[in-house]
Amino acid sequence: MTTVDLIITDASLHEGEPVEADVVVHDGRIMAVGPGAGKGHSASRTLAAAGASLLPGLIDAHFHAYATSLDAWRLENAQLSFVALAGARRLSRALRRGFTTVRDVAGGDAGLDQAIVAGLIESPRYLWTGPAMSQTGGHGDPRAADTDICFHSGPMNQVVDGVDNLRVAARDRFRRGAHALKIMTSGGVVSPTDPIRVPQYSAEEIQAVTGEARRRGSYVAAHAYSPEAIRHSIANGVRSIEHGNLLDEDTATAMAAAHAFLVPTLVAYDAMARRWQEVALSPVQRAKNAEVLDSGLRAVQRAQEAGVRIGFGTDLMADLEDDQLRGLKLQAEAIGWQAALRSATRVNAELIGRPDLGRVEVGATADLLLLDGPLTDDESLLWDERRSRTVVQGGVLK
Repeated sequence: MTTVDLIITDASLHEGEPVEADVVVHDGRIMAVGPGAGKGHSASRTLAAAGASLLPGLIDAHFHAYATSLDAWRLENAQLSFVALAGARRLSRALRRGFTTVRDVAGGDAGLDQAIVAGLIESPRYLWTGPAMSQTGGHGDPRAADTDICFHSGPMNQVVDGVDNLRVAARDRFRRGAHALKIMTSGGVVSPTDPIRVPQYSAEEIQAVTGEARRRGSYVAAHAYSPEAIRHSIANGVRSIEHGNLLDEDTATAMAAAHAFLVPTLVAYDAMARRWQEVALSPVQRAKNAEVLDSGLRAVQRAQEAGVRIGFGTDLMADLEDDQLRGLKLQAEAIGWQAALRSATRVNAELIGRPDLGRVEVGATADLLLLDGPLTDDESLLWDERRSRTVVQGGVLK
């Protein structure tokens, strides 16, 4: 009899149609899947699912470990010791919710990565871009119009102008171990001086960044809301469009043709609209948020109709982080819970270039999420944090 690390028995697997099966895990990977697959094995740990739903570990492709405030200036000038400790707590909470991998697309660094690898903190698998790159007066520039002060870089954003400077910034991020690069190609909600719709960075500047990423076998994610900003991004080599709330049909078709991904972050705007007083959202920020809030669901539907690969992200900042699972509910309202689940597993795994994640298959990394009942009876199990959930990351119960 073969001894393995973990056997989960009688689970309802959601890889397409629900299938009752056992899952056998050893050395961090899935060794066998299927009805009765656990027979003939002894295990250090056995979990009896009794028909409850077993899913791949969830992936949040738009996460911010260092997002301690919605006040852009305060955020970028926070003490790094505080930011790191706050980031560690945000990461551990995400793991407990079932997010076994996150992609941090504006922040993160080699030090936080090193702490996670060393086991100093409990965390999802952590893929980071370092600070997002913004033009002067762009979405990552925290300075108000009436403020005459210098700003170069903070935990989440760096102001970088010009082709040569962008090349250096891109190369330095890859030197430090970044997974991908992030640029700002339109205005945003929390930034003080940039209209949401106007494209940012020149074509030559975007091409400088995407060219560096391509040579490193990586890619670029771009913050972009409007059709003109999205087309400007994908025409110059961007692979992953973040947010995309104002997406129209023609631009969705162009995204599909360019094989670009859309990573919606519907819950960010929902949370800011509901909880603006908790996070002291300014009148300017509230007005910008209203501009993109109602259009988000329809943008995701347009992307689905055009055949765009739709991922999943949350983009939650400050105390809004506890709405992370609500993001699945909102995306399910747009495209159905099965499609939302695929977005947060298989599609996001494809986006980040990790085919071993986001699936319950032989040979895949054993990142798993066991809910406390069948999703076919109650889809809210996917996002109801009050219900118990068991998280397995790399074959280890968390």
